[in-house]
Amino acid sequence: MEIKLTVNAQLVTVEVEANLLLSALLRDRLRLTGTHVACDTSQCGACTVLVDGASAKSCTLLAAEAAGSSVVTIEGLAADGALHPMQQAFHEQHGLQCGFCTPGMVMSAVDLVAVNPDPSEAEIRAWLKGNICRCTGYQNIVKAIRAGAAALRSA
Repeated sequence: MEIKLTVNAQLVTVEVEANLLLSALLRDRLRLTGTHVACDTSQCGACTVLVDGASAKSCTLLAAEAAGSSVVTIEGLAADGALHPMQQAFHEQHGLQCGFCTPGMVMSAVDLVAVNPDPSEAEIRAWLKGNICRCTGYQNIVKAIRAGAAALRSA
């Protein structure tokens, strides 16, 4: 079936099988490999993207379900060669180690601050329950999200 969706502000028309996952469309067909796949069961959050502004786990969302939607991946956050404030905050606050979970964490954080521009540490930790990091212990991730939220509020 043919679907149309907007990916990182570009209209895409693509032929997909009914069972093709959004993560596979993004990674394999569109070569947007910043969307990571680890668990395939919606547990880890590495595949998180924004669909119509809300975070969604692309490994359990069919591409056909995203037809007509606007999808933003980690590659779509930066603008004019400058990192998005949340990406910059993760860099400055050392909110990553191996980096595998980072795209999903950043995308979840962007959604969080859109919903709650000034989240507390407890609210951040609760929001991230669907994102797993095996390296950092989350302390610097939380600091990064607080710093990113502050940067977005002042922008």
